[in-house]
Amino acid sequence: MSDKANPINIELSDDVAQGIYSNLAIITHSSSEFIIDFVRIMPGMPKAQVKTRVILTPDHAKRLLLALQDNMAKFEAQMGTIKLPEGSEGMPPFPINFGGKGGEA
Repeated sequence: MSDKANPINIELSDDVAQGIYSNLAIITHSSSEFIIDFVRIMPGMPKAQVKTRVILTPDHAKRLLLALQDNMAKFEAQMGTIKLPEGSEGMPPFPINFGGKGGEA
């Protein structure tokens, strides 16, 4: 048996390829899944809108985390370190409460 995984044929439709802009992600979890809500906050608008929700198993969420860390390291090696505001620890500089329990951005 070969050690190589079978290739997966992935199709990307034109409308999905356009993408959706998001400037906030709210992450919650239960014992069986991670939920990532991608939100668009616009200046001067009193309400933010969830643009898409992705639900992942814990093991897939961990693989996503590792893939993001790997890609961030490659990006910063090529483009330079991304600087976040001091003391922000990656969090937005304003309080966010969308009524969910334990959400983090």
